[in-house]
Amino acid sequence: MEIILKQDYNQLGSKGDIVTVKDGYGNNFLIPKGIATVATESAKKILAENKKQQAHKEEKLRNEALAKVAQIEGKEIKIGAKTSTTGKIFGSVNTIQIAEALAKNGIEVDRKTITIADEANIKEIGKYKATIKLYKDVKANIEFEVVSE
Repeated sequence: MEIILKQDYNQLGSKGDIVTVKDGYGNNFLIPKGIATVATESAKKILAENKKQQAHKEEKLRNEALAKVAQIEGKEIKIGAKTSTTGKIFGSVNTIQIAEALAKNGIEVDRKTITIADEANIKEIGKYKATIKLYKDVKANIEFEVVSE
């Protein structure tokens, strides 16, 4: 079954992509949730026209994302956390703290676009890496250090 995605969906693709999925997944999950629509011929024509009109807007968004990458790349942020005497953190550091630390530096980023490289809970003091997806294919890598408060 061919569907057209109405919004970005991590496992399948970006908004406006035409993807092939199993019938049950499309009919029972994606379409009822409003994530996708059936890719009929008329829907494909409408999509093509919309893509032509969106080309200029896409270029503008991409340039803004590249500008943010230039701001983020090479910048190292520090995140303070309460720790024990052995260097273990009470709790863990997650994407919310990274987004807040970036906001303090004047860079607004949605926490949902941040992924921590190790995909594990950060529970010790040290240096870590995270990836920020700013646009479809534009990603920024940032190093952050967890320090004791």
